[in-house]
Amino acid sequence: MRIEGLKIDREALLAQALRGAFPDARGRYGPFGGRYVPETLVPALDRLEAGMRAHLHEPGFRAEFESELRTWVGRPTPLTLARELSRRWGAEVWLKREDLAHTGAHKINNSIGQALLAKRLGAKRIVAETGAGQHGVATAAACARLGMPCVVYMGSVDMERQAPNVGRMKLLGAEVVPVTSGDQTLRAAIDEALRDWVSDPDGTYYLIGSAIGPHPYPYLVREFQSVIGLEARAQMLGQAGALPDVAVACVGGGSNAIGLFHPFVKDLGVKLLGLEAGGTGAGLGENAASIAYGTPGVLQGCYSLLLQDPHGQIQETHSVSAGLDYPGVGPEHALLASIGRVTYEGAGDDESLEALAECCQAEGILPAIESAHAFAGAKRFARANPGSRILIGLSGRGDKDMPTLQRTLLKGRL
Repeated sequence: MRIEGLKIDREALLAQALRGAFPDARGRYGPFGGRYVPETLVPALDRLEAGMRAHLHEPGFRAEFESELRTWVGRPTPLTLARELSRRWGAEVWLKREDLAHTGAHKINNSIGQALLAKRLGAKRIVAETGAGQHGVATAAACARLGMPCVVYMGSVDMERQAPNVGRMKLLGAEVVPVTSGDQTLRAAIDEALRDWVSDPDGTYYLIGSAIGPHPYPYLVREFQSVIGLEARAQMLGQAGALPDVAVACVGGGSNAIGLFHPFVKDLGVKLLGLEAGGTGAGLGENAASIAYGTPGVLQGCYSLLLQDPHGQIQETHSVSAGLDYPGVGPEHALLASIGRVTYEGAGDDESLEALAECCQAEGILPAIESAHAFAGAKRFARANPGSRILIGLSGRGDKDMPTLQRTLLKGRL
């Protein structure tokens, strides 16, 4: 397989993926991943990698992390049979309810995990980026829990469309810094958080919210978020009596999707389906579908698939969902796409909003607009595969999206 001149031995890489060989010692997922950062950050990343290897699977750390997940986050989150959607779609539809985790989304799994690690590594303060605001809220909550100062960078465009989460972060004690440079969304927020970290790499810990960035962040985020798929796999066997035919998740940077998918990668009888933000069209600037329309390149410390022009200039993106509005994707998703283990499709703004409304009316659940992209893709899959057993990663709840929903779905109905 060749991606814009990049040669890939699909069979060999698939065999390695099934053995759990990624990332390798250099932080690579096949040709993707790695570490592309200013020299000043190399010692900080080396310390993080050494600390991660010392603590991540150490029994004392695991016990503390799992206790926080159980007693503070509220895990395990439920697996819900969506009876009415199942009837309407002609399939058996199950929802993994990350919307019921503390702070309302999957982001808290990673935030509390990294915050605990940062404290063990001696960090004095934490900085983070956020798009939809859920990672910012989760990080602010985790820092409050552990008594650590927290600064969250957020694009001014996202601050406007995610105003409820801005207020939540401030109530939780975080300083929220508006980013007015660049596209004023998630990419610009990450740039500013990186600049902050470069200025104080010893005392500051950068808590990345998605499976992106330089090694070891994509691995670290995957490890903390894999609790989603591990729980869902056991719950499907216990409640449905079988594994799903397909597991479906929305994909921006890709943290909730890799958390759901990773424990199923070796189950070749389970299809894996990722839904990117199809936006309003296929042109550059009309979507945020980095796998569908991207080409290989380096962005914010990582080699992956990016939305860029022929000269390598990163392009602005569009999505009705702030959390998917990013011009790249995590390197493990780029690998899984290139070897064919995961199928990635786009779901447009209108299709996703319609899926959100249907879920609300059929199941009494308001999903995040990000999560609604997964519902749109799952409905398509159900139509093409009648009677199938479908697991949807419901990554978060939609309370945060009410300002956007009032301008779109509810316009003229209030």
